Amino acid sequence: MASAEQIKALLKSHLNGDDSHFLSVAMQVAAHEAKLGHGKLAEELRDMVDAAKARRVNGQPGKLVQLSQPRGELASLLSVSYPATRVVDMVLDEDVDNQLLRIIKEQRQFAKIREHGLSPRRKLLLVGRPGSGKTMTASALAGELGIPLFLVRLDALITKFMGETAAKLRQVFDSIAEVRGVYFFDEFDAIGSQRGLANDVGEIRRVLNSFLQMIEHDHSNSLIIAATNHPEILDYALFRRFDDVIEYKLPGHEQVAMLLNRRLGKFKPKKFNMKMAVSEAETLSYAELCRAVDESIKDVILHDGDTVSETSLINMLHERKQISVKLTGNNYKELPTNDGTGKR
Repeated sequence: MASAEQIKALLKSHLNGDDSHFLSVAMQVAAHEAKLGHGKLAEELRDMVDAAKARRVNGQPGKLVQLSQPRGELASLLSVSYPATRVVDMVLDEDVDNQLLRIIKEQRQFAKIREHGLSPRRKLLLVGRPGSGKTMTASALAGELGIPLFLVRLDALITKFMGETAAKLRQVFDSIAEVRGVYFFDEFDAIGSQRGLANDVGEIRRVLNSFLQMIEHDHSNSLIIAATNHPEILDYALFRRFDDVIEYKLPGHEQVAMLLNRRLGKFKPKKFNMKMAVSEAETLSYAELCRAVDESIKDVILHDGDTVSETSLINMLHERKQISVKLTGNNYKELPTNDGTGKR
């Protein structure tokens, strides 16, 4: 149940007509119930909060919000969704978790921050191996803030015609200014690679210059998130344009154990050598761990079983590790620290 402080906060925000704070506290109550194992209650509370957010326009309750749908040429550049993902649904190391919670807190109180001439964190660069949680982070931030998630489609954005890509990029930034949301540039190295590389072409160089100018002059209320698996090839001028750089690393032993427990759920056997499973899961990303557990569960279902066997899970983890090595070679490089001048 909600704590006494949460109940008082709910009543106070209701009496003051502060809908944003009321819904924020309600989400805290839902997260608390989820941690206590009351999954159904937590889900019901989240659904109620999401429904309430969907009926608000500019902070006014009772009016339906029209779902943002890109129109015209912009429809080919942006894909929109309304995620229900929350940060509590993710398994993160403490540093990343603290960074995300700080961003959410600043976003929820951005008006208060701007009253003092400051800006909340809203331009984020996410770096890390494939499957480390970058895309899910974009969904979780959109879900926490109750705003749409816009995926920027780089395949439609980048063209071979001089000047056309920059013009399309301007349309995206116009939308960023007009419609508040989380705008996600995945595989950002496609346009953010260092100028002067051997494979550098003039058009991409011009696009990067345009992006640098546009993000520098963007003062909207939207969140701009860029994600890359290759931080080592990003142009150094990009790093100072972002308010926060969040690096996602492979899960540690504690995160692996937590994810396996969550993912196995009712299929977890009563006797289970977690230490052995954690050891076998070393070097696997979050996404690869999830796939291994899901494959083990499917095997149980197909054989009309009740729980995953320890042997089956270990085998699946080993199989995912072999696939990972073949596909990626585990060649991810850590975030660069400087460009030779002492500056990132």
